[in-house]
Amino acid sequence: MKLVVGITGSTGVIYGIRLLEILKQLNIETHLVISQWAEKCISMETNHDLNYVKSLATESSDEANMAASISSGTHKTDGMIVIPCSMKTLSSVANGYDETLVARAASVMLKESRKLILVVRETPLTAINLENMLKLARLGVVILPPVTEFYTKPKGIDDMINHIVGKCLDQFDIEHELFTRWGSKN
Repeated sequence: MKLVVGITGSTGVIYGIRLLEILKQLNIETHLVISQWAEKCISMETNHDLNYVKSLATESSDEANMAASISSGTHKTDGMIVIPCSMKTLSSVANGYDETLVARAASVMLKESRKLILVVRETPLTAINLENMLKLARLGVVILPPVTEFYTKPKGIDDMINHIVGKCLDQFDIEHELFTRWGSKN
């Protein structure tokens, strides 16, 4: 399996970092693109640096590199997860404005009918945000906001992060033990 992972400049870059850590543990090939603002968020929100995050991916490309392999539909992948997905990126994808490699790679997923997951991160949401999400959901894009769950009785932030990452993995039928499933015994 080969997944494209986009990390964009919305708060919550730890979700993308944790996803990459898990995918690396599972030996799943990844192609990473990090936006300029996500790079800033990494240092503001975590104890990680850019080199660490890039080391988690099999391959990475600069967000301005529109000639990267993932900008073409002839480059085979199984899908893409943008985690977190800023409202700017959401708008770009919803309106076909492929200004960055993240947006272009997402557009490739749409045109090639490949799975696209957007972990949208903003609150409150405007009508424009909701309309963009609806437009994409109607095209088959999975809109997966990082909504906290409590039925698993999370013991801390790591448990909440793992739940969202696990929900992303579920979309690709990737087996994991990141959270206790509903109806399972603890």
